[in-house]
Amino acid sequence: MKHLTLLALGSRGDVFPNVVLGAALQQAGFQVRLITFENFAPLAAQFNLDFAAIPGDAEALLASSGGLALLESGQNILKQYRALRQTFWQLTDGITTLLSQPHLWQTDGIINQLPLSLYGRSLTEKLHIPLINVAVIPMLRTRTFPMVAFPDWPAVLPGYNAISYRLAEQLVWSGFRQSVNQWRQQVLGLKKRPFLGSLAALNQTPTLLGFSPHIVPRPADWQPNVQYTGYWLPAEPDWSPPDALVQFLDDGPPPILVSFGSMAVRDPQRLTALVLQAAQLAGQRLILQSGWAGLGQQELPNTVFALDYAPYRWLFPRLAAVVHHGGSGTTGFGFWAGIPNILTPFLFDQYFWGQRIQALGVGPAAIPQKALTAEKLAAAMTTAVSNQPMRQKAAVLGEKIRQEDGIGTAVHLIKQLIL
Repeated sequence: MKHLTLLALGSRGDVFPNVVLGAALQQAGFQVRLITFENFAPLAAQFNLDFAAIPGDAEALLASSGGLALLESGQNILKQYRALRQTFWQLTDGITTLLSQPHLWQTDGIINQLPLSLYGRSLTEKLHIPLINVAVIPMLRTRTFPMVAFPDWPAVLPGYNAISYRLAEQLVWSGFRQSVNQWRQQVLGLKKRPFLGSLAALNQTPTLLGFSPHIVPRPADWQPNVQYTGYWLPAEPDWSPPDALVQFLDDGPPPILVSFGSMAVRDPQRLTALVLQAAQLAGQRLILQSGWAGLGQQELPNTVFALDYAPYRWLFPRLAAVVHHGGSGTTGFGFWAGIPNILTPFLFDQYFWGQRIQALGVGPAAIPQKALTAEKLAAAMTTAVSNQPMRQKAAVLGEKIRQEDGIGTAVHLIKQLIL
């Protein structure tokens, strides 16, 4: 039996698609180990994956002062850089310490989530085994649009799109270079990577994209090593809805879900009050998911249901629309369900997905979290519920997305690359 190692770092929205992929690979006959933050051990266990923990808690990091600064950085690249140095880049030594354990080298291939392919690439260089990069957001160089974390300025600065990727690669490498090069030399017996251009090779590595070309048309300058699969959206057959949730859904018209997923905020009560006011102004029923933002920890009107958790594959088809931060997974579920997405982006790719939603005509214009008001959110809710051409476009797009077999396609391609 072939063994595969999945390396995935980030929030739940980053890790969960890799867990789903790992479970499907196990069903296809592979033995799979997931390596990610220790707080995702229960998620790995739920899907029966072997697990190795990287020291660190993604939720605690995002709730820290540095994490909050990161979530409030918007599209300011310098603020993002400083905040990353305070948070996730502090984990580099813990990652290399874990990956120095020889028993973790007993594998036939490594599947590495972008952008941090530098760990998987070094291990596959040492072990002479295949490397496959995976991504749920577009991160490979193209002249078609800028790196997703960057502002959209191509009309102002000629060549900006292409330059943004090189700059992003260099900024990421600067945070990991010292730790990775020390690991390469002292543990793996490899040469140091140079200061410039060390992440360029990720653009030539076999890469599977866990989203749909219906959402992001293929740029003309992407090479054949880059292949779309469609979305990796999990199903959880063992879950059953609580009676109170079913009753709320039955008691009136389809509600709007508000969830900010893995995003933390400084003042959950203020944000909850803003959302409640918006719903009242728009005359809409809500499901309010607490998430890492801690929404809804107060008395709520009977038109609002406080939700801890429900699988989106079950919940989203029962909604009128969804308000969220713009994570790739939540956005993908909105597309899949054929309902309008209302985005309130915090940072990174969330702005990119907001632009795609507006361009496709399947949701209102995004409202950056820093500019969010009850009045703006109420107007977006009203548009999402009442604009019939928008709702029809969302429904048609949903039909197309549901025809894709993202996980099945990914497993098929991985078999071709590994076996």
